[in-house]
Amino acid sequence: MWCLYATLASVMRLSRVLRVVAACVVCCVLLWGLAAAALYAAMRQPPETFGRIMSHVPAVAMIALPFKPLWMSARGGHLQVGDPAPDFALPVLRGDRTVTLSNEYRHKPVVLVFGSYT
Repeated sequence: MWCLYATLASVMRLSRVLRVVAACVVCCVLLWGLAAAALYAAMRQPPETFGRIMSHVPAVAMIALPFKPLWMSARGGHLQVGDPAPDFALPVLRGDRTVTLSNEYRHKPVVLVFGSYT
């Protein structure tokens, strides 16, 4: 009888420990999801705001959170192959005029090159 009582007590202790561990795991998953949602919301902000927010985020968060998939989703855009490029305006380096893509494209083909020449 004593052996049965000891076994029952150990099973109840084990059950209590498992419930505590399960609650901790659920809390961690909820916190991770909340942090990922907050990071995604920050990524949807303008670059200046995003930079201000990220200056306060610890580096370990970049390891624990799915930064790249969130970034690709938040900043991916909606263009598909074959869609026209969105119009934009940029000031010229020397002078006071502004160049727009739509105005330049009317007169001649435009090639945009993004890269580093270092």
